Amino acid sequence: MMKLFIGNKAYSSWSLRGWLACKLSGLPFEEVVVPLYDEAWEKRREGDEFAPSSGKVPILWDGDDVVVWDSLAIVEYLNEKTGGDLFWPADPGARAMARSMAAEMHSSFAALRREHSMNIRRIYQPTPPSEAVAQDIERIMQLWAQARARYGGTGEFLFSDFTAADVMFAPVVTRFITYQLPVARFAEAYMRAIIAHPWMQEWIGGAQAEEWVIDKFELPPQTA
Repeated sequence: MMKLFIGNKAYSSWSLRGWLACKLSGLPFEEVVVPLYDEAWEKRREGDEFAPSSGKVPILWDGDDVVVWDSLAIVEYLNEKTGGDLFWPADPGARAMARSMAAEMHSSFAALRREHSMNIRRIYQPTPPSEAVAQDIERIMQLWAQARARYGGTGEFLFSDFTAADVMFAPVVTRFITYQLPVARFAEAYMRAIIAHPWMQEWIGGAQAEEWVIDKFELPPQTA
């Protein structure tokens, strides 16, 4: 059975992506939650199971020989392992756009990540985002609007059905909710669909049940 190491569910956005990818694959996997930044963190991340990723999560082991780290690499590995039919839209144009959006999510939006870290257990009073964050939000709205207009059809998600693109943007949805950031009106229905998804509800339930608190992720939002 595959084994997925993840960080705290309340805070670890990249772990959420790796976990959702495993759920989307439909394959059985063992989930191992590793508390981030506790007293044993530095010692734990030196262990053999974390060595390939330099101590970062998520990291997926498939047996004793195959190891994959980085959420987007996990998506692609599981896509290949399951025959290539579950993770990306079937239409070539939609598939190309979904992959491009996932890659942009993977490499961009630094201001949003830096100023509004994921914390599923909190909802803060809204404050105006910084100019850099506002630009990130505007770009994300553009991407979502294009996907929904061109390929959303009658479904609830970016490309109608739940795909790897939704896996990559799900943590962003939680950030928008936690900090009550301003989003386009059309995006509200998509965000509700993401949060209501059974896998997201399972993850949120796990986050709420955690006892760990990391102070640096509990700071109030920055003001513009």
